[in-house]
Amino acid sequence: MLQLLPATTYRRERWKNGGGFTREILRFPAEGDWDWRASVAEVGSDGPFSAFPGCEREIVLLAGQGMDLDFEQGPTVRLAPPHGRHRFAGEATVSARLVEGPTLDFNLIWRRAAVQARLLHRPIVGSMLFFGEPGVDWLLYVLAGEVRTPAGRLAAGDAAHLGAGAGRTAIEGGGELLIARIERTPGTAAGG
Repeated sequence: MLQLLPATTYRRERWKNGGGFTREILRFPAEGDWDWRASVAEVGSDGPFSAFPGCEREIVLLAGQGMDLDFEQGPTVRLAPPHGRHRFAGEATVSARLVEGPTLDFNLIWRRAAVQARLLHRPIVGSMLFFGEPGVDWLLYVLAGEVRTPAGRLAAGDAAHLGAGAGRTAIEGGGELLIARIERTPGTAAGG
């Protein structure tokens, strides 16, 4: 099944530390403890990241002049324009320092015991085909341009979810995408 996720539908919540907002794109499963979650963070000030024990996470800079990720154990990592990115353990103690003003960041977080995820940054020029595989979900996030799907159009900031076993799905357009391939770990049931 193909589900369109327009940016206007993302749920926006203020962080507990008051330093920004999270706009949740999708969590799976939708109820209870999630196995994976995609969101966009509006980072307005320096501060610590929330910990997600048992998870992996990847962050991609969407807008702004970037940030430095200061890890308690490890080197500082700079996310620089246009789309700097970094993958790290959810347990890591890390604080962000903004380079120059607020940033907008894409976040993918997943439970290691439940799924394996891979995040790709790809151009789209013309058509692109996705094959529905059992146990594999795809999340498409439009970085720039426009994408046409069988269910409707997506603009920059919009997303789409192709559920496991969705069958063959063709999209068309011009621009750039973040594409997450999320595969259930063998032996785990959907959603848990």
